Amino acid sequence: MTVPVPEGGDSLSIRRAQRADLLAVVRIENASFSQPWPYDAFETFLGEPGFLVAIGENRSIVGYVVSDVTPNYGRNLGHIKDIAVHPDHRGSGVGSALLTRALSVLGTYDANSIKLEVRPSNGGARRLYRTFGFDPLRRVPNYYENDEDAIVMICELE
Repeated sequence: MTVPVPEGGDSLSIRRAQRADLLAVVRIENASFSQPWPYDAFETFLGEPGFLVAIGENRSIVGYVVSDVTPNYGRNLGHIKDIAVHPDHRGSGVGSALLTRALSVLGTYDANSIKLEVRPSNGGARRLYRTFGFDPLRRVPNYYENDEDAIVMICELE
């Protein structure tokens, strides 16, 4: 799938993650989060339809999303587990393209709603999620290692 990137005019390719992508994904993770996932965590999601990478014009990985679907009380619940964009590519539409594709994939696996967790201090991510129809559901105290809460946000698919 090729998605136009609004700001730069370049194109972006989004595909399922492959083993060869893992080092680049981990580098983006480490550059993006104070408590990054380890390599092994990403490795467990290889082959999952919701583990997607965004490939920039120079064929490098510029972002990724990890998501899945779990049965939950008779409904399928999608979960955006992790999403990040390389710092050099933020603000160019990569995150929106990844989120659009992830929601589409989760929808094809019959997810009725999608949830995610976000730090209250991550205003940019919260704004992005709100533009996609995610609403705050609840707060989880001390979710992150530094005792920061998480805001659980949910989006109902139509």
